[in-house]
Amino acid sequence: MILVNARILVADDDPAVLQTMAWVLKEQGYDVSAAHGGLALLERLEHDLPPDLLLLDVTLPGADNYQTLERIKADDRWRDLPVLMVSALPPEEAAVRTLGLGAADFVRKPFRVRELLARIQAQLRVRAALRTAREALKSTEQALRQAREEAESRRKLVDILHEVTGDLSSDEIYHILARRVARALSLSHCSVILAHAGDAAGVVATAYENPALRNLEIALDRYPEIGAALDSGRPVLIEDLRTNPLYARVRDAWLAGDIRVAIRSVIALPFSLDGAQAGVFFLRRTGDEPPLTQEDVEFADTVIKAAVATIHRAQMIEMTRADNARLEALAHTDPLTQVLNRRALTLRLTSELDRARRYSSVVTLLMIDLDHFKRINDTYGHLTGDDALREVAQLLLNAIRSVDVVARYGGEEFVVVLPETAEGGAVAFAERIRERIEQQPFAVIGAEESSGGLRLTASIGVATFPSVRVDTAEDLFAQADAALYRAKADGRNCVRT
Repeated sequence: MILVNARILVADDDPAVLQTMAWVLKEQGYDVSAAHGGLALLERLEHDLPPDLLLLDVTLPGADNYQTLERIKADDRWRDLPVLMVSALPPEEAAVRTLGLGAADFVRKPFRVRELLARIQAQLRVRAALRTAREALKSTEQALRQAREEAESRRKLVDILHEVTGDLSSDEIYHILARRVARALSLSHCSVILAHAGDAAGVVATAYENPALRNLEIALDRYPEIGAALDSGRPVLIEDLRTNPLYARVRDAWLAGDIRVAIRSVIALPFSLDGAQAGVFFLRRTGDEPPLTQEDVEFADTVIKAAVATIHRAQMIEMTRADNARLEALAHTDPLTQVLNRRALTLRLTSELDRARRYSSVVTLLMIDLDHFKRINDTYGHLTGDDALREVAQLLLNAIRSVDVVARYGGEEFVVVLPETAEGGAVAFAERIRERIEQQPFAVIGAEESSGGLRLTASIGVATFPSVRVDTAEDLFAQADAALYRAKADGRNCVRT
């Protein structure tokens, strides 16, 4: 599915390739602009409408495009702009470095049109999802600010609400309100019942008379005042249960069951959240206490109406925190494999190195590269290749400890960070990983189950901190990469340090 009116900026050193790329993308319905040279690219980013995706040639004239990419990703205006790098250079020379600097993907020239379009659409979908999440979060935050202002103005109406703060959950607010209303009206019993009109049962969210009572289900046919309050949306006052006609059927059940009830008078105050009936505040006094009156109804109703805004605010805060957590996960997770991405890996590794320095500990890094992975994509297709990458990621997650870290470094490369693990233990762990990958049958999309699947092998480079020439995260990456190169040179499917 083409994302209508998506803007794509194409920057390439070859005018013919530039023209061909622009023509192909325009034929697909994209809004395409072109730039020849690094200066022209930056000028278009500065002055034109911001693109939804950038196709950038690694070898553009007039600029060091690694620096150009780094500059784009360092600017808040373009930080989330997906950059698809294209180049005739071998992937070993360009892909790892460009992906490490924040590029979203890498396509080698000469490109295949269908593959290029598929990768473009994938990146545009990820960008659209991220944009939707940010807009939803912004809208939620605006609504939260409005709720806070409304709650603050209403809170001043009654001193009871002074105890309610924005750091409390809605359950805690229910508990505080039940306690404070009970004390203010000298009630022996005050509960919050969560239910909707027509429900056969309700749930006790909190009870002043028994604070440990939470999430207890009750049959509402035993409490006709609750049903009446939910149905009408108005407070219901029963001054004496022994004479009120609403309780005629319930009194017969008490008599038949020889049940003695201490409660004499009751108020059921309904409340709504987001326009939907949410439940009732259930206020009661026993026979040896003064009966509840209309004045009590008015006071409690004022408190509850003011409290509803605070309860709503608490729920909005809880939703906003959940949205923040989802957005944070989206920003730090590789969308294909659901392990950490390169940015999150760098932050986590830097933190682990700082911790190792403080406590004189060690950290070992494994750089894992799937051997001849391009053949998998070329032979079985990218869908099979993507499935294989997901399976490898899950295999790594199943193998590590809770303190270890798995990340996708880029393409078919993964990184595992092993805190407090010396080189010997890390090498043994890497060998187990290598063997598991070699023994794992990977599914081929469209193939029969009896085919046995495809087989993969992996080369693994191991580097440890502290060691000679390793002081920073970049140094550790470089040493692991050098070890991985030795594993490749020694025939692949092996572990080297």
